[in-house]
Amino acid sequence: MRAVHSLIFLFTLAVCATISKSTESAWNGHTTKGSTSPSAFTPYYVPPGAKSYDSASPLLKYSGNWKESFSSGYVQKTLRSTKERGAAMTFTFTGTGVEWFGNVDHRHGIAKVYLDGVLVERVDAWSTVRRRQQRIYWVFDLPPGKHTLKIVNSGEKSENSRGTIIDIDALVVMQSQKPQQVIPSQNYQVASTDYTTLFTTQDPSSPPWTLSQQGTTGVHAMQLAIISNSHAIIMDKVEHNPLTVDGHPAWGALYNLKTHSVKPLRVQSNSFCAGGSFLSNGTLINVGGNPVVEDRTAAADFGDIDGLQAVRILEPCDSEKVEGCDIYENPTRIRLASARWYNTVVRISDGSAMIIGGSTRGGWINNATTNNPTLEYYPPKNIHGQNGLPIHLPFLVDTLNSNLFPLAFLLPDGNIFMAANRDAMIYDWKTNTERRLPGIPNGVRVTYPMTGTGLLLPLSPQNGYTPEILICGGSTVDDTKPDYEISSQDPASSQCSRMVLTDEGIANGWQVEQMPHARTMPDAVLLPTGQVLIVNGAGTGISGYGNVLNQVGTSNADNPVFTPVLYDPSAPVGQRFSSAGMPTSNIPRLYHSVATLTPAGNVMIAGSNPNLDRSEVKYGTEYRVEWLNPPYMTLDRPKIISRVPELIGYNQNFVLKIDSQPSTNPFKVVLMDYGYVTHAVHANSRMVYLVTYQSDEGSVTVTGPPNGNVYPPGPAWLVVVVNDVPSEGIKVMIGDGRGPPVDKEAINNLLATVHIEE
Repeated sequence: MRAVHSLIFLFTLAVCATISKSTESAWNGHTTKGSTSPSAFTPYYVPPGAKSYDSASPLLKYSGNWKESFSSGYVQKTLRSTKERGAAMTFTFTGTGVEWFGNVDHRHGIAKVYLDGVLVERVDAWSTVRRRQQRIYWVFDLPPGKHTLKIVNSGEKSENSRGTIIDIDALVVMQSQKPQQVIPSQNYQVASTDYTTLFTTQDPSSPPWTLSQQGTTGVHAMQLAIISNSHAIIMDKVEHNPLTVDGHPAWGALYNLKTHSVKPLRVQSNSFCAGGSFLSNGTLINVGGNPVVEDRTAAADFGDIDGLQAVRILEPCDSEKVEGCDIYENPTRIRLASARWYNTVVRISDGSAMIIGGSTRGGWINNATTNNPTLEYYPPKNIHGQNGLPIHLPFLVDTLNSNLFPLAFLLPDGNIFMAANRDAMIYDWKTNTERRLPGIPNGVRVTYPMTGTGLLLPLSPQNGYTPEILICGGSTVDDTKPDYEISSQDPASSQCSRMVLTDEGIANGWQVEQMPHARTMPDAVLLPTGQVLIVNGAGTGISGYGNVLNQVGTSNADNPVFTPVLYDPSAPVGQRFSSAGMPTSNIPRLYHSVATLTPAGNVMIAGSNPNLDRSEVKYGTEYRVEWLNPPYMTLDRPKIISRVPELIGYNQNFVLKIDSQPSTNPFKVVLMDYGYVTHAVHANSRMVYLVTYQSDEGSVTVTGPPNGNVYPPGPAWLVVVVNDVPSEGIKVMIGDGRGPPVDKEAINNLLATVHIEE
């Protein structure tokens, strides 16, 4: 598939300058504007709710020869180090996680790390650059209780190291203050260290839904997208994550869906509350964010740059080996035309990205002084006389104040559906006209901070790809109220609203249903069966942190909803929702939680962090990953046994061989876009049924989608569904694999007209 991609996206080639690299990371002495005291960044950090033990603590037991050193650069000014093979430090603690901090440089060697008597990792503390107070080892998914950490000098070193020093500066313990839901014992099994499956009892004649916890994300999962058969990308904001890169906390990572390992990404700018989308050539862009972080450490120490106009690029990365995959940024040559925090990004029919709305700076509830009531394109377009600059949208003025992260989807006629606050419209981007739709019923607001979720329901050729929108959850809280009149105990909405986007459907208005549980901040995930899984969220409060009355820690929401619900769009009204057989989690998934379908067919659930920075208080930062497995995961699933075309053109016929018998079993072939997920927005999430013909026994002729309106050019996952049991997804490219149109005049005008905001 790489043959259809250029190594660097065409727009990037047109405008990028070469970035020089040095041995010293930017986080070691890098100074941003307004910073006056640059110093080497130290990842040592004690989250609220955690506890630190310095090297001189009597609870740390040393054996062998250890040297004690004193310096203001050490935690509590003390450090223990040893060169002796077999010298060890043993520490017994009660909690769910532990971190080890110490020095790294060219004289350090390899340590063996034991947990509860088991060798879990060999850690190399060698580095080309000398750094203090570095995080050398961490683990965050231990079962609550007593554990023993043992660090042993192996006496070994890497080839380039000049010594075998191992040192201890401090240990930080996570103290299990996160709430654990009390569930009746007959309905669940407790997850052990080998992640025993959790599930509720149901009819034994049918396979159960199961829920397991396995893996940790390393960086908090604020944003999530599947990039290949083997990996997901996770993006976060600038904060003290445990995963490090170049001597500082990582703010992005690639998560291996098969091995559960993580690779840090070199993110330069603050991607707090950014949006994202794939382009027609498979390139992923991540845009917008937040200004430089200065309040917890000097900007010179953190080294991040302003993310409000950032464009972060990840070239297609389909190999299981991702060592060479990383984020590319060059703000002097690649940037947005305006500052955007809490924007939504939609891939449109020409394969480019429409970037919608947001705020001009970080904050909370939007208002007229911070609102960005515009859209722009990546790559920039010369359209409606703007020549690469933003285009005004009256809809984003009329929907103040609760209008951040608008819900938006490409429709089969090429127009864009948008919902914000209590309103909705259809936008014709080619003529720059808005068609206002009936308001969302019963005063329910559905976008940040009264966050609901939305989906474009599956598109089918049987009804001419008639579009229908589903929007669930949110809040009726008045968005003009000051924060001191809003409470974390204000009830969320249980409302789901559907509308068919035809003239007749619009005239009929929104059709209202009620979920079993009210939710704000829910995630809605399309399954290959055509059903919708609704997970995560809270029963009360709204999005954000540190704003309202009755905060829980700093969370603006409370009463997590732990049990998923399944929604069947094709079932009769009143019979569409079901939680029968659904497993119940014990991990609160509130603000900054995510969920996505994976190529295997199960659902990855991660995140939750309603805090300014990493925290271990109630509703603290979550790094644990859960896997929700539909019943079909344990059944005999169909398999595609023929080679699938890497490129599928519009209206192109191709043949699939299936190890089932389509002549006797009902079958469907679908294209799926798993979307770019953040803040309950599943941008670009899409499911399209393809036209199929019986070829011969075990073979099916399939026709690609009719045009880029029905499925925009770019990545897709091909799935065969037989008797409502789906195969695993196979990644394909829809269209010709080329990048979207590039208008050099629009690019140059943007760069000449709009500079990075200070």
